[in-house]
Amino acid sequence: METKLGRIADKSAREARPIFTSLYHLLNEEVLLKCHRELSGNKAVGIDEVTKEEYSRNLEENIQRLVTKLKHKAYKPQPVKRVYIPKANGSKRPLGIAAYEDKIVQLGLKKILEAVYEPKFQNEMYGFRPRRNCHMAIKSMCGSIIRKRIDYVVDADIKGFFDHMNHEWVLKFVGYYIKDPNILNLINKFLKAGILDEGRYETNSEGSVQGGNISPILANIYMHHVLVLWYKAYFEKRGRGNSFLVVYADDFIAGFEYKSEAERYYRELQERLRKYGLEIEMSKSRLLEFGRYARERRKRRGEGRPETFDFLGFTFYCGETLEGKFCVIPRTNSKRFRKSLKEMNLWLKYNRNIPLKELMSRLNQKLVGHYRYYGVSYNVQMLVKYHYYVVNMLFKWLNRRSQKKSFTWEQFHMMLTYYPIAKPKRYVNLYG
Repeated sequence: METKLGRIADKSAREARPIFTSLYHLLNEEVLLKCHRELSGNKAVGIDEVTKEEYSRNLEENIQRLVTKLKHKAYKPQPVKRVYIPKANGSKRPLGIAAYEDKIVQLGLKKILEAVYEPKFQNEMYGFRPRRNCHMAIKSMCGSIIRKRIDYVVDADIKGFFDHMNHEWVLKFVGYYIKDPNILNLINKFLKAGILDEGRYETNSEGSVQGGNISPILANIYMHHVLVLWYKAYFEKRGRGNSFLVVYADDFIAGFEYKSEAERYYRELQERLRKYGLEIEMSKSRLLEFGRYARERRKRRGEGRPETFDFLGFTFYCGETLEGKFCVIPRTNSKRFRKSLKEMNLWLKYNRNIPLKELMSRLNQKLVGHYRYYGVSYNVQMLVKYHYYVVNMLFKWLNRRSQKKSFTWEQFHMMLTYYPIAKPKRYVNLYG
């Protein structure tokens, strides 16, 4: 399988317009078994409530039956189970949980789509791609603003991107390189599988439910055609002055040297998205003055400090290094910061009675996870602040393990010498 996918990727990288007419046969017993082994066994179950462990009891028989259904075009995905995850702004993000067998097929399909499309994706794209992550997107954005003459930033938010991807356009975009009708038909089946929301079945005429294995790659293909190639053709190559674009899934930031170019991009962006069934969330989108000279110009006009913008959980400010040079300063977004503290407080409340050694071990895992994401250049101060609040919450909840107060502050600090709490530190250098 890996050799075949490697050859597909090589062909895609070498040719300007590669055409793949026969890929469906790659969804064979060997591939589906490999996908089964790669899937996590502790994820939430779909509407059939089948776990990986249960599917494994008759694995050979189950996989053979699945391959037969695929060969005879009799395979039909089950509706996904919808769940809601709280967001930092108080709203809820809908996620879909596919049935276990559907997860296997989706993972196999994802491998095929990645082999074809990964060599075609542009450097501006960072979300859900091998060997790329959020920190690389942030580093690219900050570096572009500092190295280039960037004076204006377009901070735009697409309203319900995953829910509004047009199915016809999804299949057209995938079909630009893939001409295998069986692959396209299988993708269409997943897009039309429907949703079970609190026992109610809903058809989905548009969108790709978040949470599935193929949703991220389909989203990248959509953004590649709708946003990235359009930007590169009409702004990077033909536009005036310097510019940049950084995309992470459906989140993106664009920067421009000239205000007229930024205004043109913002205006034409709305027209471009409408053509493909999308629209901007106007309340969360704007054009702002931001960059090396923004502070001086705004000061002359009596407008105060430069505005800030949010991207991938951080708020970005115009700032200076210790040497007095211009720098883009990231800070943990205030809504994310409060949400993370609220979740930590609830976690400590409900886990305060487990053995102290286990509690501290699990707490440190959570803290290090927070530090690894938010521990970037110029943001250590926010980590220290987070650490301070967590230590105080820990003291509060340990003293509620029983009716009698468990610790004085002196005893609490003594306990921390035996079970040290993870200290904040920078993990990612954005300017190195």
